[in-house]
Amino acid sequence: MYQKPDYQTARAKAGFHWHVSGSQDALRELTGTPIREFNLNPQVCIETYRKGLPILQEMFGEDVALPGLATPHISYGHVNGLGSELIFPEGGEVAQTHIYKSLDEGIRELKKPVNYAAAGMAPFFLDFREKIKAAFPNQPVGFSWGLEGPITTAFELRGHAIFTDILDDPEKAREFLRLVTDSILDFQRFRCALDQVPAMNPKGAGMCDDIASMVAPHLWPTLVLPFWEQYFNGLTTGIISAHVEDLRSSQLQHLDTIGLSNYDPSISHKLNPEIIARECRVPFAWRLGSFHFANLDCQDVRDFVVKAAADGATSVFTCVASDMCNPESVKKVHSFIAAAKEVKTRLDQGVSREQLQREVSPRGQKKFWAHWLN
Repeated sequence: MYQKPDYQTARAKAGFHWHVSGSQDALRELTGTPIREFNLNPQVCIETYRKGLPILQEMFGEDVALPGLATPHISYGHVNGLGSELIFPEGGEVAQTHIYKSLDEGIRELKKPVNYAAAGMAPFFLDFREKIKAAFPNQPVGFSWGLEGPITTAFELRGHAIFTDILDDPEKAREFLRLVTDSILDFQRFRCALDQVPAMNPKGAGMCDDIASMVAPHLWPTLVLPFWEQYFNGLTTGIISAHVEDLRSSQLQHLDTIGLSNYDPSISHKLNPEIIARECRVPFAWRLGSFHFANLDCQDVRDFVVKAAADGATSVFTCVASDMCNPESVKKVHSFIAAAKEVKTRLDQGVSREQLQREVSPRGQKKFWAHWLN
């Protein structure tokens, strides 16, 4: 059984943290590398890392974490192993096909064993990884052949039909979701075996399940939470965290119920730190998205960081993407980092969040959170 936090003290113990990281997207932008070639040609991927990492480091500085060596980030490795076709368009992100025409088909197919090392494009990307390892000897190389949480995976397999499935035949939908979650755990065991690490992590486990936001709040106790519990109990005896975009305030109470130790709302246009702090007790991050930078100046960025912390966020972060690889965004990223360092130092020294609230500029008080686009 995974560990649930003591919410009386969880946020206080979490303190305040920040991070800024680079991305494969930024490396492609800085080297002029087309995404399709990066995703499908190991030598192109290798050269993108080789040329792009020094450029990114020089441009943004040492406080920005460089993206680790890894195969192309593809979230659909699991469902590809089940038979979903991957689509690699020119100039766009990878897509995938929905393969089960009914819950009955999905239930029948998910009961069949799968050799994930030999299924779909796994052999291609396993070989891809070996080529990166050969190009960068003695350096760790990640296998970004990914999986998603239960509800998102169900959507990947059934498409929009999953949203009528859960209403028309909830019992059969629950059986489908149970088998989906078993399949996710089986796929994760395959990934862990590749690197000879235990599938059951005693420290903790995370999950990405954005599509859970599209399930009505009153259905979560029977159609979301049981499968999150199944997922987490299959992966860890430690703490749990989740990235779920686009939740509503009425869904936040369920994050306490499941027992998250960390919550990443990422881009959630119906939420802000004030709402999250009020409606649940989970320590949470607050992200400044890459697209936000174009409409904010350096003072706005500083206010964003200070206001987020003042309103209860236990961390702030941003990720350097392709649309940030320009001199104007570099200045704003440095403002983000400077503000985050200052806020962490002051909170660690005992300054109250109420005091931080008074240090947000009048313009920032007005802008965040009522008058900005999240």
